[in-house]
Amino acid sequence: QVQLVESGGGLVRAGGSLRLSCAASGVNLSDNTMAWYRQAPGKQREFVARISSSGWTFYTNSVKGRFAIFRDNAKNTVDLQMNSLKREDTAVYYCNAMYDLGTKYNWGQGTQVTVSS
Repeated sequence: QVQLVESGGGLVRAGGSLRLSCAASGVNLSDNTMAWYRQAPGKQREFVARISSSGWTFYTNSVKGRFAIFRDNAKNTVDLQMNSLKREDTAVYYCNAMYDLGTKYNWGQGTQVTVSS
């Protein structure tokens, strides 16, 4: 059974940085297009960034130039480097593999990112 575990969240001031990590058991993440999503309080979960198995990346407009998604295949992880954080980045962040128009695996517990002013 595939299990996704997100880590690295925390409380940070606006303008600061955090690095999130997505680890998996039961699946080789390098075989999948992996993505990060986030869900802010009272809002639906939204797409943030993705990386294909060949390394192509894509970002939602609100994080372009500030966030970077990358893989560490040796560790079987997908990381999200978040710089110049804004209050509106506050959310629970999740990772998952993309499949057609949806996601492939059960959601993990996510990791909370809180950006203060």
